[in-house]
Amino acid sequence: MVKTRFAPSPTGYLHIGGARTALFNWLFARHMKGSFVLRIEDTDLERSKDEYVKDIIDGLTWLGIDWDEPPYFQRERMDIYRNYALNLIEKGFAYRCYCTQEEIDRKRKVALKEGKKPHYDRTCRERPFEKTDKPFVIRFKTPLTGEVTFSDIVRGTITFQCEELDDLIILRSDLTPTYNFTVVIDDMLMGITHVIRGDDHINNTPRQILIYHAFGYAPPQFAHVPLIHGKDRTRLSKRHGATSLLEYKHEGFLPEALMNYLSRLGWAHGDQEIFSREELIEKFDLHNVGTSAAIFDMDKLLWLNSHYMKTLPPEVIAQRLVPFIEAMGFSCNETKKLISIVETLKARAKTLKEMAQMAAFFFSAPVSYEKEAQEKFLTPETKTILKDFLIEFKSLSSLHEEEQKRLVERLTHKYNKKVVEIVQPIRVALSGKTVTPGIFEVINILGREEVEKRIEKAIQSIP
Repeated sequence: MVKTRFAPSPTGYLHIGGARTALFNWLFARHMKGSFVLRIEDTDLERSKDEYVKDIIDGLTWLGIDWDEPPYFQRERMDIYRNYALNLIEKGFAYRCYCTQEEIDRKRKVALKEGKKPHYDRTCRERPFEKTDKPFVIRFKTPLTGEVTFSDIVRGTITFQCEELDDLIILRSDLTPTYNFTVVIDDMLMGITHVIRGDDHINNTPRQILIYHAFGYAPPQFAHVPLIHGKDRTRLSKRHGATSLLEYKHEGFLPEALMNYLSRLGWAHGDQEIFSREELIEKFDLHNVGTSAAIFDMDKLLWLNSHYMKTLPPEVIAQRLVPFIEAMGFSCNETKKLISIVETLKARAKTLKEMAQMAAFFFSAPVSYEKEAQEKFLTPETKTILKDFLIEFKSLSSLHEEEQKRLVERLTHKYNKKVVEIVQPIRVALSGKTVTPGIFEVINILGREEVEKRIEKAIQSIP
C-alpha cells in the first residue's frame, strides 16, 4: 500500500512551498487509496517552537488535509535514532570521529587553497575504538568509489558519484541526530513508500539511499518536484506572497481556492483549471508533475478565489464571513440577512475580507458621507427629492422590487430627472458611498425601519 508523509521542521510558519508539498503527498496517497502521515521534524531544539507546530497543524487542517495516524514528533524518538546510529557502528557502516571543529576548519582551508573540495578527510575512518572521554560525532562511512543511481518519478534517472560525497555526520557530539539520518530511520520504520519533496532535496537523496542500503532496506520511490518561483523567475519570497498559509485565511481566501491553486503549481491535467477536492483526488498523478519551476501568480489566485466566492453555496460563504464581520466590530446574528448580503456581493468581492468591508454599511449607518458624494448628491435640490422619497416609501405596502421601481419612476417624472439622478442621493444617504450593489437590493437587506432612519438622517445633514 502507498504511504506518503509530510515532514516539516517547526522552525518557522507553514508557507506556500511547504503547503504545496503536503498537498502533493496527500493527493497522491488519497488517489492511490493509501495513507498519509504527518511527521514534525523538531530535532532542532533551539529553533523549534510550539507556535510553529500549531501553525503547521492549523494550516493543514484549514486547507483540508488530514492524516491517517497521530502526528509523529522526532523529539520523542531520540533514543531510536541513537540506537540505530550505534547499530551502524557495529555493522561497520559508521565510525566515531574525534576531530575537533577547529581541526576540521583548518583542514578545509588547506583543501580550498589546494583547489580541492573541502570534504572531511576521513582521519578517524579506520581509527580503532578507544575508551576516552574526548567528545565525538558519529559519521557514516560513504563508499569511496562507485555510484548511486535512482529513478526519480518526476526527473527520471539521476546518478551521483560516491567520491563526490563526504562521510556525513549522523549523530552530533551532543547526541542529537542529523536530518539525513533521522529522515531515513523514520521513513524506514514508518513504511513510507514514496517521498515527494522539493527538488532542493535532490543532493540529499544519494546519502539517504546509502543509509537505507546499510540497513539492508529498499529505499522508497522519490519524486522531486520543482520549486515555486515568483513572476520574476526568482525563488519565492515574501515579496511574491510567500507568507504563512494561515495569512491567506486571515486575508479572506477560501481553502477550496488555495487547494485548487496549489495543486496547479507544478501539476496539470490537460487545460483544466478548476478542480473540486474530489476531482483532484481522482486525477492527481505524479507523472503529470512538470520539471520547470512553478510560477506563483497572486492575480490568478485572486481570480480563482473569486470563482469560489461566486460558486460555493451562499450559506457556506455566509458562515465563513461571520468572523470578518465581527472583526470590524459588528454583530451578525441574522443568518437570512447575511445570506442576502452574500448573494448581493458575491459577484463583486474577491475575498471574504473584501466582502466584509463592502458589507460594513449594512451593519452600521454611515457616520459621515464621502466628501465628493455629499457635495454632489446631498444638496438642497436633492433634499426635496429625498423628502418626497421618504414620504412615499413609508406608504409602500411592501418592499418588492416592482413597488420600489414604480416609486423611483414617479419621482423621475415629477422632477424630470434620469433614474440615476434619483437613485444616487438615496444610495449615498443609505450607505455613505456612491458605489453599492443595486439600490433595491440594498433597501431590501436594510429593511424598512433602517432605510427610513438613514434617509431622515441624510435629510437633516443637508443645510
